[in-house]
Amino acid sequence: MTDTTTDTAGTVHVEGHILEPGGPDGAGEGPEAAGILASARGLVHPELRRAIETLPGSLRRVALYHFGWEHADGTPAAGTAGSTGKAIRPALVLTAARALGGNPAGAVRAAAAVELVHNFTLLHDDVMDRDTTRRHRPTAWTVFGDADAILTGDALQALAQRMLAEDPHPGAPAAAARLAGCVMELCAGQHADCALERRGPDEVTLDECLAMAEAKTGALLGCACALGAVYAGADPDDVDSLDGFGREAGLAFQLIDDVIGIWGDPHRTGKPAGADLAARKKSLPVVAALASGTPAAAELAELYDSPPPGGAAGAAEHAARAARAVER
Repeated sequence: MTDTTTDTAGTVHVEGHILEPGGPDGAGEGPEAAGILASARGLVHPELRRAIETLPGSLRRVALYHFGWEHADGTPAAGTAGSTGKAIRPALVLTAARALGGNPAGAVRAAAAVELVHNFTLLHDDVMDRDTTRRHRPTAWTVFGDADAILTGDALQALAQRMLAEDPHPGAPAAAARLAGCVMELCAGQHADCALERRGPDEVTLDECLAMAEAKTGALLGCACALGAVYAGADPDDVDSLDGFGREAGLAFQLIDDVIGIWGDPHRTGKPAGADLAARKKSLPVVAALASGTPAAAELAELYDSPPPGGAAGAAEHAARAARAVER
């Protein structure tokens, strides 16, 4: 297996290659992360728009709304980064391709395919979790209904596979197979997440949470990095190394998301505060707190076992008490 290391600046070294914003030669400091993401959006969003415009009318309308390009009534929207998504996964595809000596422009379809799969999962997750807000606006299912949101998510996944099937790049077949395998792992991770919610507060271990997080979040970030390596013509060891790096990054990403799900500022995150606690999510901070054996752990377990209170004010106070118990 090829050696992969990450230094204190966040730069990833893959046996002679450097995965950093400045490019494969590492010259200079490179642009800030915001610039990398903005560049990725500039390259990938036109490809996404072209793909989505090929959807049947009813599904196209839901997709355009979900991506922040249209309002619910079909009129054009600003489509800012806050409403269309940060494009972290496409940026990983393009940066990995560049880091291993490839041309990022040649990997744009792969980057767009990964983003389509990501948004397929978001549409479905919002329905399953009954989340009402995403990216500072009502979720698609609250506007168009469960069926339209689910079917649009299905269509986005199909678009991703078609995008790779029609890509003449020699790496496209391997990328399509890898992305399909990733989707199956994502589904398994989401299934595990739902199963953990049905179990008692003292019946979930940290190891189970970590395995679920790797499948649900790490798999797609790993796949994004791997697809960039595939499009760069990298050897299998380098592809697997980049996949492993992305999975570790995905686990860190999930940990941050879990913290935001409890203590995040809705004005910055676009999601209601305490949503994960209200949904009795067995996130990593919650499971760690439950396993602490402290009086706060017992209080948290009692809160998670009790029926949700009626009314918005009661639910908010219940979530706030749970958050304080996690903190202690």
